Amino acid sequence: MTYSYSDLAKMIDHSLLHPTMTDAELKAGCELAAKYQVASVCIKPYAVKQAVDWLRGSGVLVGCVIGFPHGNSTTESKRYETALACQDGANEIDMVINIGKALSGDWEYVEADVKAVCDEAHQHGAKVKVIFENDYLTNGGAGLSSDDFKRKLCEICERAGADWVKTSTGYGFVKQPDGSYNYKGATEHDLALMRASCGPQVQVKAAGGVRDLDGLIKVRDLGGTRCGATATAAMMDEFRRREAAGEGGSAGQIGSGGY
Repeated sequence: MTYSYSDLAKMIDHSLLHPTMTDAELKAGCELAAKYQVASVCIKPYAVKQAVDWLRGSGVLVGCVIGFPHGNSTTESKRYETALACQDGANEIDMVINIGKALSGDWEYVEADVKAVCDEAHQHGAKVKVIFENDYLTNGGAGLSSDDFKRKLCEICERAGADWVKTSTGYGFVKQPDGSYNYKGATEHDLALMRASCGPQVQVKAAGGVRDLDGLIKVRDLGGTRCGATATAAMMDEFRRREAAGEGGSAGQIGSGGY
């Protein structure tokens, strides 16, 4: 499948979430997002109002993370954080489920948690992406296999009003056998599974592990409509290089690593 520059750029949520990012780096990130005409920036709650100012007139949306990165805030905290973000001008909300509650099989809690954020955001005209953090779900939970667990989350999120289901935060570090911490982020298997487990009104977002143009194209081929990324410039510069050389874009493998 061949895609235009706009097809691919408008998939990208340019990630500005690293905890060490300074105000100057956040501003530069917004300027980069405007230059490359991506879909949105995904930014921290305190910076939403400033990002709206920086991006005014650019056509780039402002997204805000909620309960990030571990989803452990109370439901009311998530709802209020969503309200504040929307009041500050956020167009989109990326919330993290309560992972511990999901693994406990407390599906009623998980659904109510997601619904509270969706209801609040939708009242303000904002859309919601719900993050599963799939690196924490590789062994399944609550008596379900990993795949069935993710299918269950897709069903719950669709019922609760989610506009997207999303693979990862980019910060779901898991302790490895050698004692180091790492994660996979989005995988082809999970993207295909999540796309197949939701109705057409719910979109799928990849996050973590998509670091180059081929990976971005692969996400699109698998049915993903958004992709969280920090490698925006490298991806879209590569598109322009291929375009100038008359080369077609071919889908590669989604790599390891992430935001």
